[in-house]
Amino acid sequence: MQRREEILKHVQQLMEVYEAGLLGGEKMPEHENPGLNKDSKQNYLYFTLPMALNYQRNSYVLWECANKCYREMPQVFDCSSVLSMTENELRDILVEYKVALQPNKQPVIWKTLCDTFEKIFHGDVRDFFSDMDYEVASIKEYIKKNKKLFPYLGGNKICNYWLYVMEQYTDANFRDRENITVAPDTHVIQSSTKLGIITAEEAVRADVQLKLEERWKWLLEGTEWVPIDVHTPMWLWSRGKFTVDITGGTLYV
Repeated sequence: MQRREEILKHVQQLMEVYEAGLLGGEKMPEHENPGLNKDSKQNYLYFTLPMALNYQRNSYVLWECANKCYREMPQVFDCSSVLSMTENELRDILVEYKVALQPNKQPVIWKTLCDTFEKIFHGDVRDFFSDMDYEVASIKEYIKKNKKLFPYLGGNKICNYWLYVMEQYTDANFRDRENITVAPDTHVIQSSTKLGIITAEEAVRADVQLKLEERWKWLLEGTEWVPIDVHTPMWLWSRGKFTVDITGGTLYV
């Protein structure tokens, strides 16, 4: 790994070009939303249920479909309403609006999450967070111990990104946001490699997610940032094919 001071300098430059709107000005996928009150039960569910289906697909398209679905079929974003539907009814709506692309698997994921929140947390994600005292560590630990209750939402990548989105688009205020680690999707892995956080060899290893979590935590300790702060800048930088030079010179790789 390159020297910490060098990498931090480039992270600083990345954050600056991001804040200046120089990474293409691209909105993140979750900007596509119905504009609900940030503190509302519906808003928390809107940014939770589709998140569990956000794998192996275009995120922008997913949230465009979710937004249209909410505007026309808001009942599928209400836990008690979902549990009153037949499997076919729920499947038909989610597939029609292309929220679900896997008709047998993804509606089951959706309904399982609704069942979890309805039966344990009164159908309200806010109650879940409140019961966990708005502590990221407690939320993650609960999900880890009850993985079957949180299909896909409990995965390391999706869980961290979900919590990040919740603090961005709801009024959730986590007490220990430093425990929201980087969400290592393809773009974050590519950017981390470009910055020298990991090597090209490490980027293709099975333990790359854990490696990135450890490296970013170490790198940013004692700085003004916590790991999840760098997610969006890195995501946009990679998605823009690194056309914006943040180093003022030669990149590490």
